[in-house]
Amino acid sequence: MTSTLRLEKITVDNFDVAIGLKVRTDQEHLVAPVVKSLAEAYVYPGIAWPRLIFDGDRPVGFLMAFFDIDFAGDGKNTDIRSGLWRLNIAAGEQGRGYGRFAVESVAAEIRRRGGTRLTVSWHPGEDGPEGFYLGLGFRPTGETSGDQTVGELELGQALTEVPGSLHR
Repeated sequence: MTSTLRLEKITVDNFDVAIGLKVRTDQEHLVAPVVKSLAEAYVYPGIAWPRLIFDGDRPVGFLMAFFDIDFAGDGKNTDIRSGLWRLNIAAGEQGRGYGRFAVESVAAEIRRRGGTRLTVSWHPGEDGPEGFYLGLGFRPTGETSGDQTVGELELGQALTEVPGSLHR
C-alpha cells in the first residue's frame, strides 16, 4: 500500500469513474453496484457518506458509510449506530490494503463524530468477506440484517490484523 491513498467525495467530475468501478465477477452477488449506492445516498442525505478511494490518481475502490441511524428501525432511537454500508474494491486491486484503508477511514470519521463502534454487515459463506472483517477485529453480534451477518468493531483501539486471516 502506498502513502498516496485518499478519499474523495463523489462529484459531477468523478461520477462516471465511480459508477464504472466494478468488483470481480464472482463477487457481484455479494455487494451492490456503486450506482445503487449512489441512488441510496441521494435518498438518504445526511446519513449516507459515499466516497471514492484513490491511490494517487488511480481509482481503486468505493465506500459508503452511514452515520447515526436507528439500527433497530423501530423509531425509538435506542440503538443508534454508524458504520460501513458498502465496500467495493475494484477487480484487480484487491489484496493491496485498500479495504483496510477504507475501514480505517470510516473508523476515523466515526471517532471524529464522537462514535465508539463501527457496524458492518456481510454475506456469510466461504466466498464472502467474513475473513477480511474478522481479521480486522470485527466480531459478529449475533444479529442479522436481512440475510447478512452483523459485526461490530469497538473503536477504542487501532484495527488488529490476524496473520493469514484477511480475505483476499
